[in-house]
Amino acid sequence: MKQWLPFIKNNPTVAVIRLSGMIGTSGRGAINDQTLGPVIEKAFARGKPVAVALEVNSPGGSPVQSSLIGARIRRLAEEKNIPVFAFVEDVAASGGYWLAAAADEIYADTSSVVGSIGVISAGFGLHELMAKNGVERRVYTAGNSKSMLDPFRPEKPEDVARLKELLEDVHANFKEHVTARRSGKLVEDRDLFTGEVWLARKAIEVGLIDGIGHITPFLKERFGKKVKLRRYGVKQGLLSRFGTRIVGDALHGIEERAQFARFGL
Repeated sequence: MKQWLPFIKNNPTVAVIRLSGMIGTSGRGAINDQTLGPVIEKAFARGKPVAVALEVNSPGGSPVQSSLIGARIRRLAEEKNIPVFAFVEDVAASGGYWLAAAADEIYADTSSVVGSIGVISAGFGLHELMAKNGVERRVYTAGNSKSMLDPFRPEKPEDVARLKELLEDVHANFKEHVTARRSGKLVEDRDLFTGEVWLARKAIEVGLIDGIGHITPFLKERFGKKVKLRRYGVKQGLLSRFGTRIVGDALHGIEERAQFARFGL
């Protein structure tokens, strides 16, 4: 009722969106545009927030999903003229930093891991194991590159060269995003796009983040002690909560754990 009475002053509200976990299209809890899109739209639209805060805790994942989410955040921020602040928890690396860079300002804990502005592709080669066990691989294609980097066949130099070309193109997109979003803040005498990571204080020195800060005290200092934080997140369905996707979620959990472990977490 209070918000409908013009003579009563409302306390400022900040919409908080949590971006935690691997970035990808599969696995319960994975960060992707399909599931988070409606949440982000609602956060910017409901209750006229004075700002939107992103709680980022991600080791990365899909560059496409990172780009889609980041672009959605920027579009809404510019359409509604709402500032966006990112707060890094354990890690904002690779795609996780892509998400953080969608904010106007980035803050982190002193022990937060930030960066890893690079692109990686990993897999296995199983052709020798198959040969030892008498297993023959039979593949028929129309198109010379259709079976590129088949893990059950010997690696071809031309396939590796093609993959590296693709990775370089994605890396260029990543660098363009960071350079545009952190324009005027990045140091110019150091290559920040090697995949290296930094703790927060070093990340401040090279311009990847703006300062040390935690979400609640920062927002109270910026918008007053009476600021309200309104949190938005993806709601789990009833069947999902009762374990109908146990196997898929378990595999996703293993992969996510491995990605966080890369940064000692």
